[in-house]
Amino acid sequence: MDNLMQQQQALTAYLRDPDHQPLPANMNPARVTVYRNLVFNNVSALLSPTFPVLIRIIGETRWRALVRGFLRECRAQTPKFAEIAEAFVGFLAAEPEVTSEGEWPPFLLELAHYEWVEMVLQQSDAEPLPPTDQGLLLERPLRVSALAWPLAYVWPVQRLSPDLQPALAPAQPTLLLVRRTADFSVRFAELSPLAWRLLQRIGEYPVLTGREQLHGLAQEAGELGNASFMDSGLALLQQLHEDRVVGAGIVIPETP
Repeated sequence: MDNLMQQQQALTAYLRDPDHQPLPANMNPARVTVYRNLVFNNVSALLSPTFPVLIRIIGETRWRALVRGFLRECRAQTPKFAEIAEAFVGFLAAEPEVTSEGEWPPFLLELAHYEWVEMVLQQSDAEPLPPTDQGLLLERPLRVSALAWPLAYVWPVQRLSPDLQPALAPAQPTLLLVRRTADFSVRFAELSPLAWRLLQRIGEYPVLTGREQLHGLAQEAGELGNASFMDSGLALLQQLHEDRVVGAGIVIPETP
């Protein structure tokens, strides 16, 4: 049993890192090469559909280098294939040679996260918010849908492409709302700083009513007592409610 375990460990080490680990003793090189290629190609095939823009930007050679590094450094913590992409994003975040300046684009990690979010929302088991009475938005505590994610990035991730690769980060962050619609499509929209902060506040202070949230937002913005600000805030809440991004406290039944 000890010898079998040693053989398995030697084979696994080689499959993960064939450039630095020796070919296992007493194994047919041609057969081991078949397994080596199968493992690498399967992992690459699992990851590639999630990161199409990233791959187009860095090219196949550097993409293969990232996949090889992922195989070498990471150990699976889940049997679910869909969660491998999340582990890959975690790998990128943990590797200083990937996130530092130099060979890799400075926006690589944020772009990978942005593309991963789309896959996660498409496959999420979370339920959409139930229908609620729009007239109660100011009077009841609010909820943000589990299928709507407000996100903040340093880089304009939604516009990156092989033809647009900025070397310097913009002065202002990129604020986005990513949400899954009823037909399971994922939509991305830019948010104003106030809209992004409102969604953030709902998560931070879940017991506050919509009116209290808008008052708090007005205070943060230096607009306390500004009726126009409150009217604009209510219009924003109503639009978010219509899009099933935000819900009020009382559920009303669906129309048959």
